[in-house]
Amino acid sequence: MTELDTATQRPDLPAAWTPAEVEAELYQRWVDRRYFEADVKSDKPPFTIVLPPPNVTGSLHMGHAMNHSVMDALSRRRRMQGYEVLWLPGMDHAGIATQNAVERDLAKQGLSRQDLGREKFVERVWEWKEEYGGKILDQMKRLGDGIDWSRERFTMDEGLSRAVQTIFKKMYDDGLIYQAERIINWCPRCQTALSDIEVDHSEDEGELVSIRYGDGDASIVVATTRAETMLGDTAVAVHPDDERYQHLIGTEVELPLTGRRIPIVADAHVDPKFGTGAVKVTPAHDPNDFEIGQRHGLPNLTIMDGRAVITANGPFLGLDRFEARPAIVAALRAEGRIVAEKRPYVHSVGHCSRCNTVVEPRLSLQWWVKVESIAAAASAAVRDGRTKIHPAELNKRYFDWTDNLHDWCISRQLWWGHRIPVYYGPNGEVVCVGPDDEVPAGEGWRQDEDVLDTWFSSGLWPFSTLGWPESTEDLRKFYPTSVLSTGYDILFFWVVRMMMFGLYAMDEVQPFDHVFLHGLIRDQYGKKMSKSKGNGIDPLDWMERYGADATRFTLLRGTNPGSDMAVAEEWAAGSRNFTTKLWNATRFALANGATVARPLPDRSELTAADRWILDELDALVSSVDSNFEAFQFSRACEALYSFTWDEFCDWYLEIAKVQIADGRAEATQSVLGHVLDVLLRLLHPSIPFITETLWTALTGGESLVVAEWPSPSGAERDADAAAEIEGLKKLATEIRRFRSEQGLKPGQKVAGKVRGACCVGLLDQVPSVRSMTRLTEPGEEFTVSATLEVGLPKGAVKVELDLSGAIDVAAERKRLAKDLAVAQKELAQTSGKLGNEAFLAKAPADVKAKIEERKATAESEIARINERLAALPEA
Repeated sequence: MTELDTATQRPDLPAAWTPAEVEAELYQRWVDRRYFEADVKSDKPPFTIVLPPPNVTGSLHMGHAMNHSVMDALSRRRRMQGYEVLWLPGMDHAGIATQNAVERDLAKQGLSRQDLGREKFVERVWEWKEEYGGKILDQMKRLGDGIDWSRERFTMDEGLSRAVQTIFKKMYDDGLIYQAERIINWCPRCQTALSDIEVDHSEDEGELVSIRYGDGDASIVVATTRAETMLGDTAVAVHPDDERYQHLIGTEVELPLTGRRIPIVADAHVDPKFGTGAVKVTPAHDPNDFEIGQRHGLPNLTIMDGRAVITANGPFLGLDRFEARPAIVAALRAEGRIVAEKRPYVHSVGHCSRCNTVVEPRLSLQWWVKVESIAAAASAAVRDGRTKIHPAELNKRYFDWTDNLHDWCISRQLWWGHRIPVYYGPNGEVVCVGPDDEVPAGEGWRQDEDVLDTWFSSGLWPFSTLGWPESTEDLRKFYPTSVLSTGYDILFFWVVRMMMFGLYAMDEVQPFDHVFLHGLIRDQYGKKMSKSKGNGIDPLDWMERYGADATRFTLLRGTNPGSDMAVAEEWAAGSRNFTTKLWNATRFALANGATVARPLPDRSELTAADRWILDELDALVSSVDSNFEAFQFSRACEALYSFTWDEFCDWYLEIAKVQIADGRAEATQSVLGHVLDVLLRLLHPSIPFITETLWTALTGGESLVVAEWPSPSGAERDADAAAEIEGLKKLATEIRRFRSEQGLKPGQKVAGKVRGACCVGLLDQVPSVRSMTRLTEPGEEFTVSATLEVGLPKGAVKVELDLSGAIDVAAERKRLAKDLAVAQKELAQTSGKLGNEAFLAKAPADVKAKIEERKATAESEIARINERLAALPEA
C-alpha cells in the first residue's frame, strides 16, 4: 500500500455520495487491475470459496443478494489479511428449468422439442443459453462480488462434463450406481422424475373418501384422498396389534369395481390411531405402500401412464387422473361403498416447482446412487471436526439426514443435461463408458436416453471446478475449500451431496473446512416472500435507489447463523443514511486536515478524548474480528454501525471540532485520520464502494481491496480517559434533555454557566460540552432563570441557563398548561379506578399494577410541569 505525504494534494469529495455514478466504474477498475484473480503460484495461504452456482435461467433475488454479500465480505477480509483468495464463479445448467424455458420459447413458434428431435433441440438450448442465460452474473457485479471471472465454470462445460463422466464410471464400477424400479416423484407434464427439492408442497383443498371393501363381518373401511389409485390396490394393511382387525389378518377381501380379491396384511408402519386404522396399499403409486409391498411380496400394479392417464382395463380406461377420481367415487357411491366423504379436506400436495403440476408418485425404472457408505463418510467428516457446521445446532439435522439417507434417484427423463454414459447392446450387453473409453459401435447399440439429475453435477462443484479429475495446480492449491455459505434449506439437497462426492473422489479429504448456513429472507412481518403474496423485494430495485453498499449492509446486519431474517425498505433507507453519515464525517475530517501520513503522537501528548476513541477503535477491531471468525455478521455490522454513528460521529467529531479550534489541531488531525483509516478498512468487506472512494481520498492508497487488514494497537486501555468521556457524555446528554424541557430548539444558543467541572475531572471537556449543547459564554447581563444539577461519580456539576429572551414565555406557558391538563385527566382517571372497590375486587393483579404505574407517571409529570411553570419568568 502506498500512502500520501501530508503535502500531497488529495481529491475533493463531492458534497453527496451518489452510488449510481460511481459503483460500475469502481468495480470495473478492480476487475481491470485483476485484484480478484487468484495466483496459484503464490506462497500466501489459500482461502477458497466456490460460488453456489445459480441457475443459468436465474436472476438475482434477495436470498442471492444476502448470500453473495456474506461470501464477498468473507473474501475481501481474507484478501486484506494476506490470503490468496479464490472466489470461483459459475452457473448450473439447471436441467428441467432450462429445458422448460426453451420449450416455452419453441411453443411460441408452434413447435415442440419432438418436432426438432433430440440433437437439434439440445443445439437450440445451447443457443438460448448463450443469448439469454447468465444475466445473474452481471447482476452480481452490480452488488460488488469480488469474483475471479477468469475461472468462471459451467456445469456442462467440457471439463465439468469430463468430471461427471469420470465419477459416474468410477461409482458404477464400485457398485455404487445401479438401476432399479422404485417409487419416484413424477411430473406428468414435464414427463420426468423429480428430486425432492423440485417438489413444492402446499396445503390444497381436496376430499377424503372412506370406502368399504368387502361385506359384513369380513368388510374393512379405508380412507383416501386419491380414490383413483384404488384400481391399483394389491392389499389392505392394518397394524399387527390392532385388536379390531385380528380376525381379518391373513384373509382376503374383494376390491370394489374390479372383482379382484386382495389380502389383508399386518404391518407395523400402519398407525392404528389414524382414521380407521386400515390403509389401502397401492405399491406402484405410493412410496410408503411400495415399502409395505416389498415387505409382503405384493405385486406392483401400475394403473396410470406417464401423463397420469388411467391404463387399467375397465370403464375408466383413458381418463385423466382428475377425471377418473370423481367418476370412481360416483361408481363406488352407486354400489353403496362410500361410508363417508369430507369436503373440503385440506392436505399437503406436492407440485412440480417448474410448472406447478401435481406430482404423481410412480413406480419407474431409474438410476440410483447407493448412499450408505458415502453418507457414512459424510457424517464422519462432521463428527470428527474436519468440517465444522455453523451454527453447530444444525449438526443434529445434518446427522439425521446422513444417518438415515435413502438411495438417491439420479436419472431424469430430459434431453438437456449430462446424458447417462451407459450403452445397451443388441444382445443385452450393458457397458458404462468413461471419458477416455471408446463408445461401443456397431448395429443395435444405443445410449441410455436419460440425463443425470442436476444435483449430480453440482455435487462435484467444489473439486470439478478446480480441474478434477486431473491433478491440477488449482486443485492442489485451493482444495479443500475454506467456506461454503448457503441456506439451511438445502443442507440435505446440496451440502450433503457435495460432502459425499468430495470425500469419495478426493480420498477422504472434505470439500469444505466450514459450512455456514444462513436462514431465509422474510418480509418485515416475518412472512415468507413470494410473488403470489406480493411481498417480494427486488434487490436490484434497492441498489438502484439506495446503492449496493446500503443493500449489502442491510442484509449483512440481519444475517445470523441458521436464523431467518426479516427485511423492509425502511431498513435499506436507514443503511443509506448510515453511508451518508460516514461520507459527511470523512468530508469533515478531510476539510480539517485529517492525515494518516505520519505516526500517531505518543499517547502522553494526546487528550483524553483522543485516547478514548483510540481505545474504542481497538475494541472495535477485536469485536469485528471475533464476529467474522464466528460468522456472526449481524453482530459485526452492529458494532461497526454503533461505533461509526455514536462514538465517532456523534461524540468524537464534536470534540475534535473544539480541539482543532483550541490549537490542538496536529494531534487531533492525526487521530482523526488514523481512526478513519482503520474504520474504513473494517467497513470495506461490508460496504466496499463507498469505503474505497473515501479511503483513497483520505490516504492516497492504491485500493482498499489490497490494503492491509487492521490489528489492535496493543496499547493498554486508558480507564481514566474512558471515565472522563463517559462523564462528558452524561453531562452533555442531561443538558440537551434539560434544554428540551425548557422549550429550547435544538440549535438555539443560550448563555450558560457550568460550575464544578474541575471537581469531577471534566474541566478540559467544558469547551466541548458548551459546543455540543449550544451554550454561549455568559455576559454581564447574565441572569439565572433555569438550573440543572447533574450527578457524576466524582460529584455533581451545576448548569445555570439564562433563558431571558430565548423562549416565548406566553407560548411556553400555554403549551405547558395543555400538557398539565392531559396529565391531570390521566391522574383523575387512574385514581378513580384505584378508588373503586368493585373494580379492584375483579381486576387481575397485572391490570392493577399497570394502572398504578400510569398513576405514578401522571403524578411525576404534573410535578415536573408545575416546577417548570414556576421557573418561567413573568410574561
